[in-house]
Amino acid sequence: MSTALDEEDARALAGREVALIDLLDRLLQGGVVLAGDLVLSIADVDLVRIDLRAVIAPVDAEHPAPLLP
Repeated sequence: MSTALDEEDARALAGREVALIDLLDRLLQGGVVLAGDLVLSIADVDLVRIDLRAVIAPVDAEHPAPLLP
């Protein structure tokens, strides 16, 4: 049943334009986790490795910023 519901939602949103700021606002309301890896190598020798792990969450009265005094 959830598949049919997803298909109905997809059809309802297919003709609707969504602004990028609205999409970002909706994503950031609940929080976002970003993860990524980048490896630069030459001849199978890793020269640079970058690991990215970030959690982006909203700050409000109930959940204040952890680094503020």
